[in-house]
Amino acid sequence: MARKTNIDPDRGDARTRLLDAARDIVRSQGFAATSVDQLCKAAGVTKGAFFHHFANKEALGVAAAQYWSETTGALFATAPYHDHADPLDRVLAYVDFRRDIIAGDLEAFTCLVGTMTQEVYHAHPAIREACAASIFGHAATLEPDIEAAMKARGIKGDWTAASLAAHTQAVLQGAFILAKAADDPAVAIDGVDHLKRYITLLFQASPMGGQHD
Repeated sequence: MARKTNIDPDRGDARTRLLDAARDIVRSQGFAATSVDQLCKAAGVTKGAFFHHFANKEALGVAAAQYWSETTGALFATAPYHDHADPLDRVLAYVDFRRDIIAGDLEAFTCLVGTMTQEVYHAHPAIREACAASIFGHAATLEPDIEAAMKARGIKGDWTAASLAAHTQAVLQGAFILAKAADDPAVAIDGVDHLKRYITLLFQASPMGGQHD
């Protein structure tokens, strides 16, 4: 019988385990407060393994943002909000989906790239750029449905599909910050509920508001 080790072989290779550790620890305590030693301990790897995969902690931060995009992108790509026939229903169901995944401890549902952006935007431009690519890249996935909903309902105004998609992310990131400030996930849920009301009102605007042809 093989001797049992402390490392679960199903957790993936050393690089993946380090990225998983960064995802969890940075969301809990921030990037600056997270040490290489702490990451290695959580991942069950040696410090030598860390520096084999990452030149330094900043490189780990960039890779963690990219990893976050890949893993969350896969989650959203298969989410049920895509199943609706009407594009506005898809947009509103996206907001519902974001509300539904607000559960558990704050670090379990808050955004890694949003957390890192707030902390390192000036000190680590490479991490900031990777976080921006993640946030704005995700926002861009909403634009086709928003644009289709605008076209289907004859909506025209001083806003665009891109600006509304970006606004959804601004509200979500702000909701996470407020939830952290209050130490209460319910605050984030309230923010998402208001986002849904806002989007619904945008698409119900009267001709007097200049939103329709």
